[in-house]
Amino acid sequence: MHLSIPGVAADDRTIFARSKRDAERAIAEAGMPYAILRPGFVFAPAAFGGSAMLRALAALPFALPARLAGRPLAVVAAEDIAETVSVIVQRWGQGHRTYAVVWDLMHPDQRSIGEALTSLRAWFGTGSAWRMVVPMALLKLGALAGDFVAWLGWRPPLRSTALAELLRGVEGDPRSWMAATDIVPRSLDDVLRARPATVQEKWFARLYLMKALIIVTLVFFWCASALIALTVAYPAAVAILTTHGYPPVLAQTITVASSMLDFLIGLAIAFRQTHRWGLIAGIALSLFYMLAAALMTPELWIEPLGALVKTFPAIVLMLVALGIIEER
Repeated sequence: MHLSIPGVAADDRTIFARSKRDAERAIAEAGMPYAILRPGFVFAPAAFGGSAMLRALAALPFALPARLAGRPLAVVAAEDIAETVSVIVQRWGQGHRTYAVVWDLMHPDQRSIGEALTSLRAWFGTGSAWRMVVPMALLKLGALAGDFVAWLGWRPPLRSTALAELLRGVEGDPRSWMAATDIVPRSLDDVLRARPATVQEKWFARLYLMKALIIVTLVFFWCASALIALTVAYPAAVAILTTHGYPPVLAQTITVASSMLDFLIGLAIAFRQTHRWGLIAGIALSLFYMLAAALMTPELWIEPLGALVKTFPAIVLMLVALGIIEER
């Protein structure tokens, strides 16, 4: 059994369709039973990918441009996919091994993306809130940013491929699936009524897009502070140590080494594989800086710009990033 999920780039659809037909033909010639399930937009209790992004858009004061909001979005509940797999397995177990089907799994009432967002907003209780329409150009820029962070190991819901698929629309014909399995698919409103939005859902939706902002802020914080200390603020950074009795060579060495360590922590936070360790190292190093300053340069705690005082909010922000690190 092969589960095929929408998400193929527009430029690759012809190649994908040809390879799929070849695969189906090869399976049929070999006399093997098969069931190819093509789910629509999957909505599950656990938010991930596109469904997480829709939740975030519904909870925050943002609206999609009309060009995108009007595209069709056929939704399927994760429970209906699981029930379909269960039906196929049971029938195969009963000796019915002649399946050779391709089914579209989705609710027959295929709504638009904007209508799905309206249902989610009613679910969150934010239906009448004021919203700012996100320009299409900004969405495309966000998709390009998603392509870049995917190279860093992250799995953003908005990439060029995902945006192209949404503009194409998610639709199909579920009648053969419904007739063959006797499954009555749940609509999005049915799913939402069965699971009222809890405070956990609201927290997740509001924090989902903020997570990216938190990561970008921390990467910028560590890398920028390192580059500033190595360039325009280098004489001042060295002077802090030399005025407290450190030899110039040792002061320069400490400044360069600590700045390089800051930059490496920023890079570690940027990459998904090292993100957790980068945050832990950042918290540990920040606490060390605060303790060392209290012992060696206590006057820095009362300087007008409050450089050391601002370190504590950075630690809190890294703790928040650690608290929301899991993606699924």
